[in-house]
Amino acid sequence: MSIIEKAAGKIGVGAPRPVVPNNPVEVARDASLIESALDKQSSSHASPFIATTVEPIFSDPDASVMEGNSQVQSINLARLHRMGVVSPDAEKSKIAEEFRIIKRPLIANAFGQGAARVRNGNLIMVTSSLPGEGKSFCAINLAISMAMEMDRTVLLIDADVAKPRVPEYLGIHADKGLLDVLQDKNLKLSDVMIKTDIAKLTVLPAGRTYKRATELLASAAMTRLIEDIGNRYPDRIILFDSPPLLATSESSVLATHMGQIVMVVEAEKTSQEAVREALSHIQSCEVVGMLLNKTTPTPGADYYYGHYGSYGK
Repeated sequence: MSIIEKAAGKIGVGAPRPVVPNNPVEVARDASLIESALDKQSSSHASPFIATTVEPIFSDPDASVMEGNSQVQSINLARLHRMGVVSPDAEKSKIAEEFRIIKRPLIANAFGQGAARVRNGNLIMVTSSLPGEGKSFCAINLAISMAMEMDRTVLLIDADVAKPRVPEYLGIHADKGLLDVLQDKNLKLSDVMIKTDIAKLTVLPAGRTYKRATELLASAAMTRLIEDIGNRYPDRIILFDSPPLLATSESSVLATHMGQIVMVVEAEKTSQEAVREALSHIQSCEVVGMLLNKTTPTPGADYYYGHYGSYGK
């Protein structure tokens, strides 16, 4: 049985179904942790809890390439592949398939494909209970996977303003970003957004550090900015890489704007108590899904993907 089948075994075989109200998902592995956590969200929607096994690896930094003042930066796709990140030019892989399954219910909720459209469903926050669970890694993989859709564009916002990781992962350079726009009324969003050479993927960095970051994220300016970016383009998905819920207060503020939240849980490490407490901070969001990260690989799980490129064309 594959890792995906283990994680999604109790929600049926085949493609993941759109989110169904009041239908918490029981996963095959670590069921007690998830069941107890979801009891706190019994009135919420719950999306499939998908297991992924790749841990973030930071190595081999590459310099970004600026093209004049156009804010277009080049991402080294070979580096992404070495780090275990979904790469648009890579052959079929296990990690790519895992994130394809993860993104389907999110996209369905955002645009009403096969289910009722979720209010603000195209605003998706990726978070975790504690630091180090792999939320930035998952947010970047989701962003790249969604950008590979034929009819969607993606804006990835680095909202972890205390410890931004998106530029480090992608190997891009960013001086100003989200907080600078909120702080400076004369600074335009277009001045700080970075268009990448991954088709349909744009990045909004966190920007410089401000002491009153939480207040900026809770300001009327932030509300206006989210409404603007959420409604400007009908095909756009906006992903927020937010701080851990139990580390700072920014995530709880961001959650009030979101239509969907992906909660990353580190397998065999994050405690049931931490998950339960974290969920209590995001009760304002109707749709909360969970993603089990850093699981132990199933023996033979790579067999299909290891041979597909050579024999499955």
